[in-house]
Amino acid sequence: MSLPSALRSRHLALGVIATGVLMTVLDGSIVTVAMPAIQADLGFTPVGLTWVVNAYLIAFGSLLLLAGRLGDLIGRKRMFLLGTAVFTGASILAGAATAPALLIIARFLQGAGSAMAAAVGLGILVTLFTEPAERAKAIAVFSFTGAAGASIGQVLGGLLTDALTWHWIFFINLPIGLAALALGIPALPADRGLGLASGADVIGALLVTAGLMLGIYTVVKVEEYGWTSPHTLGLGALAVVLLAAFVARQATAPTPLMPLRILRSRNVSGANLVQILMVAALFSFQILVALYLQNVLGYGATGTGLAMLPAAVVIGVVSLGVSARLSARFGERAVLLAGLVLLVGVLALLARVPVHADYLTDLLPVMLLAAGFGLALPSLTTLGMSGAGEQDAGLASGLFNTTQQIGMAAGVAVLSTLAASRTKGLLAGGSGRAEALTGGYHLAFTVGAGLLIAAFVVAFTMLRPARPTSADRLEEPQPEPVA
Repeated sequence: MSLPSALRSRHLALGVIATGVLMTVLDGSIVTVAMPAIQADLGFTPVGLTWVVNAYLIAFGSLLLLAGRLGDLIGRKRMFLLGTAVFTGASILAGAATAPALLIIARFLQGAGSAMAAAVGLGILVTLFTEPAERAKAIAVFSFTGAAGASIGQVLGGLLTDALTWHWIFFINLPIGLAALALGIPALPADRGLGLASGADVIGALLVTAGLMLGIYTVVKVEEYGWTSPHTLGLGALAVVLLAAFVARQATAPTPLMPLRILRSRNVSGANLVQILMVAALFSFQILVALYLQNVLGYGATGTGLAMLPAAVVIGVVSLGVSARLSARFGERAVLLAGLVLLVGVLALLARVPVHADYLTDLLPVMLLAAGFGLALPSLTTLGMSGAGEQDAGLASGLFNTTQQIGMAAGVAVLSTLAASRTKGLLAGGSGRAEALTGGYHLAFTVGAGLLIAAFVVAFTMLRPARPTSADRLEEPQPEPVA
């Protein structure tokens, strides 16, 4: 294959991966603005309605690590295409749902398909783009789909729900999924995988999947049961025991599902820790800002999406046009730290937003500072994958996506609970509804800013430039000496 043809093939593969990731991210945010319409049409109870989100989140977050390792074993291309097919089929089922139970089942299947595709997407990318400058640009595209996808999803969800019906927020995935499959079959690089015998640790798979599923379920139900309830403490303790048993199993299993060598890289372990803190904090931007716009300022679904559109635009401009060049000149670590500083500014401004806010003076600067997403995420992704050898690329990708979901679940549980508790206290003290809600959001934004400061400290102390060194490279199997 000639060089231009090879380059076109890699770019087409990148487009397929980005499309798959965009569907996953869009599906996580596009549903939020359609929730009232879904509840009214299908007759969900308020508690039951939360499972439209929770079913997806639990399946997605708990299966990522398993799907990433299976991708290394059976082939990452095969896993990506299978996941895309499952997600597309489940989207049709969700759009056609006529009862709450059917929609919840479809959302669980969507989460499973998303996990299969997302877990290996980044692994395919880093093995496809090996030259540093090309890899930086490719990761910038990948990160843009994640960073801006949530804002785009809110805009698209509002438009589809208002112009058509909520069913189309799921049906829209059908042509996108079919296109990704049709292009992905010839474009994605073929890989045979290591074979199931190289890592078919069934006991480890059951332990980690059960532990993550139970842990994420426990976290997302904290707002309903409380932190100190027997439900939360009991199930949380059981999840910790299962995950501890998984780690112990990986240290002794002859063919571990997750070789612990992957955590010996400071960049892999440090980047995943930074991501948990950062994603937990930024839940308050992605979700609570939308709630503030609707519940306090009275914006509708479409208006909320359009109000957050400038954030998606600046994230896209910085991700695709600036971040790779800055990383090449100053290094990923420096660019990540700069992005975290901007994001602290985002939440610091939101912690002071008034009840009767003016969009141009109070909110537009916040949306523009969201450019920090476009700096932080590509750099963090590069650092998180920089220590992974080719045989562990799917695992590292699955781990990176798993910690993202853990951070999201933690952010949902901690920040929404704090906001609700503060709002309840203010209402009891005689404050009006808008003032009480704003006070609750202020507390969540302040705590989020603190989490971002902690992420900055971890990044500053643990992470190193993404250039591989003998100290930071994962142990890789060495070839047998030739007799």
